[in-house]
Amino acid sequence: MTSDPALAVSHLDVTYRVRDRDRLALKNVSFMIERGESYGLVGESGSGKSTVALALVRYLPQNGRVSGGTINVNGQDPLAMGSGALREFRARTVSMVYQEPGRALNPSLRVGRQVAEAFEIAGLSRADAMTAAEDMLRKVQISDPGRVMQRYPHELSGGMAQRAVIAMALATSPSLLILDEPTTALDATVEAEVLDLVAALREEFDTSVLFISHNLAVIVKMCDRVGVLYAGELVEEGGAQEVFDAPRHPYTVGLLRCIPRRGQRKDHDRLDTIPGFLPPPGHSLPGCVFAPRCALAEDQCRVAPPPVFSVGEGHGTRCYRHELAPDLPRATPADIDKPAAADAAAADTAEPLVVMSGLSKTFGGGVQALAGVDLQVRRGETLGLVGESGSGKTTLARVLLGLTGPDAGAVVTLDGIPLAPDVRKRPLSVLRALQIVFQNPDSALNRRHSVRALIGRPLARLAGLSGDRLRDRRDELLASVRLEERQLPLRPAQLSGGLKQRVAIARAFGSHPAVVVCDEPTSALDVSVQAAILNLLADLQAAERTTYVFISHDLGLVRYLSDRIVVLYLGRVMEVGPAETVFAGPHHPYTEALLSAVPSIDGQHPSRIRLVGEIPSAADPPSGCVFHTRCPRRLTTGVCESTEPPLLEGEPGHFIRCHIPIEELRKISAPSHGGSANAG
Repeated sequence: MTSDPALAVSHLDVTYRVRDRDRLALKNVSFMIERGESYGLVGESGSGKSTVALALVRYLPQNGRVSGGTINVNGQDPLAMGSGALREFRARTVSMVYQEPGRALNPSLRVGRQVAEAFEIAGLSRADAMTAAEDMLRKVQISDPGRVMQRYPHELSGGMAQRAVIAMALATSPSLLILDEPTTALDATVEAEVLDLVAALREEFDTSVLFISHNLAVIVKMCDRVGVLYAGELVEEGGAQEVFDAPRHPYTVGLLRCIPRRGQRKDHDRLDTIPGFLPPPGHSLPGCVFAPRCALAEDQCRVAPPPVFSVGEGHGTRCYRHELAPDLPRATPADIDKPAAADAAAADTAEPLVVMSGLSKTFGGGVQALAGVDLQVRRGETLGLVGESGSGKTTLARVLLGLTGPDAGAVVTLDGIPLAPDVRKRPLSVLRALQIVFQNPDSALNRRHSVRALIGRPLARLAGLSGDRLRDRRDELLASVRLEERQLPLRPAQLSGGLKQRVAIARAFGSHPAVVVCDEPTSALDVSVQAAILNLLADLQAAERTTYVFISHDLGLVRYLSDRIVVLYLGRVMEVGPAETVFAGPHHPYTEALLSAVPSIDGQHPSRIRLVGEIPSAADPPSGCVFHTRCPRRLTTGVCESTEPPLLEGEPGHFIRCHIPIEELRKISAPSHGGSANAG
């Protein structure tokens, strides 16, 4: 051990060579991570977070290079190492956990072989490495690690695969662990388990952590200090809780205002947004890099880059007007039109537009994805679907859209008219009425078509428009989703993630649909773009009286946008009711566990209710209440194991499937939780 910090980055510049031009991606970045400390990096996509991580271990692509500054990891300089020393450095000193464990694991090798390989690199024999791998899998809380070692990566759940990757990363007890968005694709409960695991292992191994994330509440929970990156420059740094409680840079203030906070609802106000876009890499702005998007900017800000101003112990910001940052003017008006709020209230009493009765779906091998679901969706409301992966959310949406046929006996009606189970047998009027916005616009948009074709094609095919009428409707859609005419010739590859999703939304709304299914439409987006998309969805719903089925694992987004919430578990409705009622409680024990798993950006983290084990197989669900094998409130009478509880209305409009009476649930349910990985 030495007295050196785990990581010291000083005046780091990273340059990419693009089209015979050098473009500066990181500029004068300096920060330090002490031994045993956890440091967070936040910022929009393109701000340089992952570039920092790749530079630390010299994983930059061939056209990238460190063009200035120094890096010191545990007393070693990776920039000065030869190939042999660099391999040893990557094997023993620093480890990285990526966002998607599926890409970090070799699909053709068993999990045990891959974890053991990390120990073999550290010098153990093959036999000893396999033993050490099993011990490490047990340490990362994988039950029955011997069996898991015999599986291939595709046979593991997302949370289990991420635990295996963490086991590999910690195999050599590295002095620095880099986590690059390690929980973005995980459910709230699995995310909480992985975060608890990282915190415990960090303490046990005395490992320093660099945690990269756009989830600010996760950073508050996991990190001692935080750095805010914007366009390759570190614009604010300090203690994580202090920076988020009292931000002193307009960019940090803007990021925090994009997040739905407790009490914010679409029918009360709109989220704030950050106007404009990140400058491209290699920009040559003479002053503050954030000035073009900043409502506080003045002449001084555009002339010379600001130095670091000390605004507290260990808290610095690059802003000339830092004392005014907390009062940054809103970019998006908070108030909404009174008619929009009235329309939202009217949805509570509207007649059902969609009715699903006896909805079941069994796939091959007896996998029952849905089991007797009865639901109604009212005209003009947003119905939020929540639950862990495998709960049946997407299957329910696909059955509604006719992409997956239900079991015999299921009935789905739209405005009182029964729908054919196969979308190919549905009339054009139904195709116009039911649309979807997918999670990933990259896979939903044909990359060979221009924006003009992507929006215009459904207008011609579904709405039957042509000529001036088609152009008028297209222009109307462009304006409604805040796109510009100059973007019509562009193809998806030339658009940012937020712009692609706007194109997807415009395409979905082209035929004036009655129902739009939103399947994780913002999970891949930065908080700034996410806020703009949520505002857009709320505005379009108010203007067109559209009904949404909104699927998300971010409970804060569901709470902001939804009028009613449906909680699914193993294909069954466990709870349904008005959004505020469901979040306020009393809760079904499963809902209670979901809410308790979500960190809060205010730093007040309620006691988490831990669910035992993985979600059971839908091919062999437990007897009685399907949740009893994981339920922390299971009754000792045996009724939970033997009898499936009915879905009963405990209070007006609020239904819970549980043997525990609602009066008892009201007593034992924890107080209302934050409700979002980003909620306040």
